[in-house]
This record gives sequence, structure tokens and C-alpha cells, in this order.
Amino acid sequence: MARLIVAIMIVACMTASAFGAERIRCASTTSTQNSGLFDYILPIFEKKTGIKVDVVAVGTGAAIEIGKRGDADLLFVHAKELELKGVEDGFFVNRHDVMYNDFVVIGPSNDPAKIRGIKTAVDAFKKIASSGSPFVSRGDKSGTHTKELDIWKAAAITPKGQAWYLEVGQGMAKTQRIANEKRGYALTDRGTWLATVDKDKLDMKIVLEGDHALFNQYGVMAVNPAKYKHVKFKEAMEFVNWIISKEGQEAIGAFKDKNGNRLFYPNAK
Repeated sequence: MARLIVAIMIVACMTASAFGAERIRCASTTSTQNSGLFDYILPIFEKKTGIKVDVVAVGTGAAIEIGKRGDADLLFVHAKELELKGVEDGFFVNRHDVMYNDFVVIGPSNDPAKIRGIKTAVDAFKKIASSGSPFVSRGDKSGTHTKELDIWKAAAITPKGQAWYLEVGQGMAKTQRIANEKRGYALTDRGTWLATVDKDKLDMKIVLEGDHALFNQYGVMAVNPAKYKHVKFKEAMEFVNWIISKEGQEAIGAFKDKNGNRLFYPNAK
């Protein structure tokens, strides 16, 4: 009887270990979560590999910090310069471009700052500032916030502290809702916008799009096992290799919102 109990305990421990080995943690941006992309692609990956992916969806800056602490196995984010710096500093390895979409400027339907017709994000931001129209910023060091700050810098404007500038420290969907409530403008990624505009009943419109400066690249990378020996590098690399494979890229390309809009474009090389 004692031997049977010991055998059962050994099997239980082995099973628990196996389950643990088949679960990885991915720190990612809110746009991949809010858009519904993970809900679409992860079941495909999990069915193929048996590996369960737990997603921590925060701003890209926060996701990168999670990875730098060794509190995730891989990252799926959109701030390429910060990602490459993390690789250079030894925190991450095997970074790849995965997909892209673009950022857009949204504003109230009546467009009080008269942005429609302007061709560049820099000129649109200048017009918003000069008009004193509310601008709602994520203010969370996310990829979107980083892009927004780059545009303000290019426009030679310091918005922080201005009465019309509101930093909310929230994810993209929440920031959009606040902009809607404040009748203000915001920078958002097209994927989140298309996935939430109807659901959240936003009385907002895209007032600027198509500027090359609004290109939005996403990347994936594994946390460096040489720095954090506890990370599940093998399993993380199974995800990395799958998402950049023909099957993973086709899954991204096939993902659309309920209106048939394609939200992301695969571009792994």
C-alpha cells in the first residue's frame, strides 16, 4: 500500500511538472488583446503544440520591463527601437518582425480642430495644440505612447502640463473611451479602433490616416535563458518559430473583425 501511495505521488509530481512545462507566459501589448488577435491565434498554436500561453496584456513599456525582470518567457510588443535595445543589452534573444498595421488619429465627429484633410500627423498635432482642443494620451510608456511622443517632438511641441493635454495611464480601449467622453483627440492603433468602435459606441471618427510616420511594427522575442535560467526558453521558441512560420503568418492574415476588416498584416522574414 505504501509503495502504491509513493508511486501515485511520483506520477502526480511528474504530471504537474509536465503541465508546468506546457504553460508559458507572454508579456504583450494591449492592442493584441483588445483586438481579439490572441483569442484567434492562440487556440491554433495550443492545439498544434499542447503549450498553453498565458498573456499579460499591458503597455509595451511595461511588457518590456516584465521581460527584463525575467517574469515572462517571451514578449510580443510594438516598439522596435526599445525591443532592439533590450536585445543589445542581453535581456532578449531571437527577435523577429511579425506583423504590422498603422496608427490613426481619432477625434470627435464634428472635428473641432479641423484635422480632416491634413496630410501629416505632425501638422495635425500642431493644429490640435494651437486650437486648444483636448488630446487624451495613454501616458503609459506603451508603444502607442512612444509613437505619440515622437510626433510631439517632431512638431517641436511640449504638451505635458498644458490644460488641453490629459495623460490617463490607461490601455488603448480605455483611452479611446475617455477621449470620447472628453470630446478630444487621441492616437490609437487601427486594430484596437476597428475592434472597439462599435462595441464601445464611440462617437468618434478617424480624422487622419495614411502618414508613413504612423507605421506600426510588431515584434516577438524570447527572454534570454542565459540571464534567467528559470524561463521556459524551449517552449517560448516554439511559439516564436510558429508565429513567424507560414502557418502562423497565415493565421494572422486570416484574422478579421466582425465587419470583415483585416486588422494586422503578417511580415515575418
